[in-house]
Amino acid sequence: MVVEDFPVLREALVRGLRECGYAVDASGDGDKALWYATTNSYAAILLNIMLPGIDGLEILRRLRAKGITVPMLLLTARDTVNDRVIGLDAGADDYLTKPFAVPELLARVRALVRRGQHQHDPILEIADLRVDTTARRANGLYCIFWPYKPDV
Repeated sequence: MVVEDFPVLREALVRGLRECGYAVDASGDGDKALWYATTNSYAAILLNIMLPGIDGLEILRRLRAKGITVPMLLLTARDTVNDRVIGLDAGADDYLTKPFAVPELLARVRALVRRGQHQHDPILEIADLRVDTTARRANGLYCIFWPYKPDV
């Protein structure tokens, strides 16, 4: 997911990531981004700090407080050492200042996705159905998962 309030940059990032084979959601404000991040699963999130609504650092803190471990890269104009320390201490996995080189951004995204591949949530929830794909249990009961081969 790309969270960037400047439309030209947001659209360029989305287009570039899609050309590299990524499926990308995008948001230009913090409230919508927080909703996306809590209702969808992402391989990585590129997050601007200065956003309308909830700022990027608050989004980061809220997601981490909920136990959401998706790798996040702060992409921002804030470039002091103190800014970077605050962002990383808030839970960011990486920090890149604007302006940036596109090849570097893409390399950082690839690294984030590689690191996050093993961090998927084994719990699937639909309404009141809760399936733990690791323990092979649904609502506390053991399950048989497909491919199911009935006796013929």
